[in-house]
Amino acid sequence: MARTCDLTGKRRQVNNKVSHSNIKTKTLKQVNLHTKRVFDPETGKTVKLRLSAKAIRTLDKVGSLSKFLRKYANKYV
Repeated sequence: MARTCDLTGKRRQVNNKVSHSNIKTKTLKQVNLHTKRVFDPETGKTVKLRLSAKAIRTLDKVGSLSKFLRKYANKYV
């Protein structure tokens, strides 16, 4: 199973770690993922998702899963 956010599609980033002598080494920055059960009051169902911390904060701000999908459908999906 890939380490991606189910809603936003965030993935790991490939970066360079640069030493004092300017030697570049590839490193990976992983996404801050959490398994979360999200209840949608419009459908009355609970869904288990792997979400990034940013997606969890945005869900709290917007209010529900259906509202999130309506508002950010063109941005993330």
